[in-house]
Amino acid sequence: MTRMNLKKSNNNPESGFEAFSLKRNPTSPRTLFGLIMSGIAGLSTLLAIIPLFIILTYLITKGISSLSASVFTELPPPPLVDGGGFGNAILGTVIMVGIGALISVPLGVMAAIYLSEFNEGKAGAWIRFATNVLSGVPSIIVGVFAYSAIVLTFKTYSAWAGGFALAILMLPIIVRTTDESLKLVPQDVRQASVGIGANQYQTVLQVVLPATLPAIITGITLSIARAAGETAPLLFTALFTQYWPNWGNRLAEPTASLSVLVYNFAIVPFKNQQELAWGAAFILVLLVLATSIISRLATAKRTY
Repeated sequence: MTRMNLKKSNNNPESGFEAFSLKRNPTSPRTLFGLIMSGIAGLSTLLAIIPLFIILTYLITKGISSLSASVFTELPPPPLVDGGGFGNAILGTVIMVGIGALISVPLGVMAAIYLSEFNEGKAGAWIRFATNVLSGVPSIIVGVFAYSAIVLTFKTYSAWAGGFALAILMLPIIVRTTDESLKLVPQDVRQASVGIGANQYQTVLQVVLPATLPAIITGITLSIARAAGETAPLLFTALFTQYWPNWGNRLAEPTASLSVLVYNFAIVPFKNQQELAWGAAFILVLLVLATSIISRLATAKRTY
């Protein structure tokens, strides 16, 4: 008899949570609180987007009007001289970010693999803590350290010193994103690999890493986007130059970059150089946008 009553009660649309949802008062305090909090969240999002939209609109307007074919092939002009460009700054930025990636990507990925797959003690927690601390260190402090370690040692500003500073900034991002992506791979996948005869190294290299490759690429592109826009570390390490990178001297001389060019030209009273600064800032935004798009495409193709 009790079971029959329960069955009837369960079939009754006015019972339980369903009855509560049907009889829920739209003017109840809980409903009103939810609506108010949703409105506050939406308003906060709008207030955060509006300044970003204004900045991007102003930058695009000023930047596009300052671009021409010559800015990609010519050198920065001296004061009171019209024309010129920042081709050397674009090339210098690519070189130093490339050097930073060559240093930080292998180290970051291997460190994350060790933390996730081979470390079983407290050392991993301390390494993760140190990585988090390093990610919060101001970039100018990293520039001072690179200046002391590289510039003072070799007695010259160089692209290598700039790349070293950028590598330090990129490293914690790569370690954290790779470590978190490795944790997302189910343990069943690892156990299945071991079950068919693979050892731990084969499991990591042939099973786990391919599954997390899109997320690793995302972390790398995000770190590149951050490094490309850094100015303070390059002021201490690569400085700036009006000339093309010197390949014959193995890049062991001051090297131009887009971020430092924007810093130098934005504070001068010469209109032509100010326009070049707007154009360089626009190119920097395009580089960051391109890396963000690549990271989104990589994330969309996750296999795990």
